[in-house]
Amino acid sequence: MKRSFEHEIPCWVYVGTLLFFSHFPVKVSGAPLKQEAALDSGATVLNHSMYLVHRMENLLTLGNSSDVSLRVQTINTDEVKVIKAHSLVLTLQSDVFEELLFSRNNSALVLTETPECAAVFDKFVRYLYCGDISLKLDQAISLHRLASKYHVWGLQQGLTQYMTQHLSSDSPTGHMVSWYNYALQIGDTTLRDSCLQYLSWNLSSVLQSGEWGSISKDLLLSLLQRSDLILQSELELYEALEAWINQNQPVSTTVETALRAVRYGMIPPHHLFRLQRHSPLMVKYYETIRDLLYLAFQFHSASPIQLAKYFDVNCSIFTPRNYLSLSWGSPWIINNPTRDDRSFSFQTQLGPSSHDSSKKVTWNALFSPRWLPLIARSTYTELGAMQPTRTEGGRPRIIVTPATSSPNFAGSTEEAGDFLVDADLQRRASEYLIDSSLYLHIVIKPLYHSLLVARK
Repeated sequence: MKRSFEHEIPCWVYVGTLLFFSHFPVKVSGAPLKQEAALDSGATVLNHSMYLVHRMENLLTLGNSSDVSLRVQTINTDEVKVIKAHSLVLTLQSDVFEELLFSRNNSALVLTETPECAAVFDKFVRYLYCGDISLKLDQAISLHRLASKYHVWGLQQGLTQYMTQHLSSDSPTGHMVSWYNYALQIGDTTLRDSCLQYLSWNLSSVLQSGEWGSISKDLLLSLLQRSDLILQSELELYEALEAWINQNQPVSTTVETALRAVRYGMIPPHHLFRLQRHSPLMVKYYETIRDLLYLAFQFHSASPIQLAKYFDVNCSIFTPRNYLSLSWGSPWIINNPTRDDRSFSFQTQLGPSSHDSSKKVTWNALFSPRWLPLIARSTYTELGAMQPTRTEGGRPRIIVTPATSSPNFAGSTEEAGDFLVDADLQRRASEYLIDSSLYLHIVIKPLYHSLLVARK
């Protein structure tokens, strides 16, 4: 949504949603088993595949007719795990096993693994026999390493999908950062990008977790450059950065780069004054960011029109991230979202600077579980108000409209539907719902219009 002011701050509106995901089933399977079905020819398939899987599992468990012993040696220990296996099964599933078995000298095949991989090796071998595997969050990387090492591509792809789907799952020690580092290490761009997006969109929670202190320098700097971070405020980010620096003690160049990535113009002046006196980090590196602080104070004291005459108002220091504080938007909990249309109103400040903090804009939000897209809608009142045109084939929509009106203000309606394109809100167990309620957070993101350019 765009809004423009002849004498104020034009902006775009970013309508964002925070989706709370529930746990997905922790089972990765191979190809789905064919169910009993009638064929077109009139013949009937008797499907006993589950019985076959049970027999294969017993074959592995009992070791009947085994012709090879897998001796799994844990690196730097004397621990050895012995698994009675069958060459035919191993070679059918893995060309790596086929090569190792071809070159062996006796009935034993010695394999050297890390402690983490050795601990789940029996699960890995069972997958080769049965085609399914049960796992916990902290076992995903080890199993993925084994699948990659032995070229079991179906399991590798299934584990990548599992990790992508379980980014939001709770774990005692956290797993997001380790999964990101692992994806970076093996070059899995899909998993890497999914982890990075999740970290960005849930940064406020990450900052409060034990994982924050363990993130790498490169991941930290990558996050600080992004404008799509979702967090309470820029002040929260600065304080978390200070904690990370105190814990990790990076080199000065890293500290300076990180500090210059903070958007000080998004921090209110009274907090900036406090940091200048009470933040040991800012006191130590004050000269590094003096120019940014000076620019931030000017930003808060002058009107945007005046500021644009002397500075580039489209640079990152004046670009807000997605802040969850009430100055920038509002949470919205919709109970039984499939029941009927809902609406509510909220206010945000006009622009990000303190110069405009007392100026408010009112917004009207409408949620409809089955809303016809704007391009297909034709019913309007004489005043141009939207009519609740609903259809059984429609998708959930949220529509945000500026309610504030003045000679200097012009706004348009923003419709967002893609954020729930895959949501089945009719299903009580939907991962988009918590206790049958849909949790949203609308963020109004004011940005300077491209016509406001710095004087050459």
